Amino acid sequence: MGMPTSSIFSEIYLQYSENKKILDILLKSHIIGYFHYVDDILIIYKNGTTNIHDVLTIFNNITPTMKFTMEEENDNKIYFLNITISKEDKNILFNTYRKMSTTATIIQVTHITTPEHKFAAIRYLTNWLVTHTQWIIQIDKEKNTIKQILYNDNYDTSHLHKFIPTENKKYNRKK
Repeated sequence: MGMPTSSIFSEIYLQYSENKKILDILLKSHIIGYFHYVDDILIIYKNGTTNIHDVLTIFNNITPTMKFTMEEENDNKIYFLNITISKEDKNILFNTYRKMSTTATIIQVTHITTPEHKFAAIRYLTNWLVTHTQWIIQIDKEKNTIKQILYNDNYDTSHLHKFIPTENKKYNRKK
């Protein structure tokens, strides 16, 4: 499992590498966007201007103890963390990404735990719904997924609307 400080030291080392070496690579390679969260990195570049395979090789030559791998967009989609990023015409769309191994379950309603813990999971799902879905079709699909999760764990799905913050303008946006 490793030491509790391992994640802190790896983050410090990655930030050091970003400031000392990676920033120069990004500038020389004409990278448009660079985003990282823990050990996941998303790089946005323009085809024809940047050879991303050369960038990967340069990244892997930074230090022998770090090994970078690459997942390229497929069918105009790429997955970063739990988000699907897709290109459609000249638009970039974001949607929820769930791995095939994801279970559609939270703490069961009959489980002996405080209601605060049970409702925290529901609030997390509904907050994700409001803050991370972009178009009304995706919102309806995500809402149905949440209803299915609640149903699987014997919750009353008719109360779902109580957990959805309605003041968020993104929720009311239409395509």
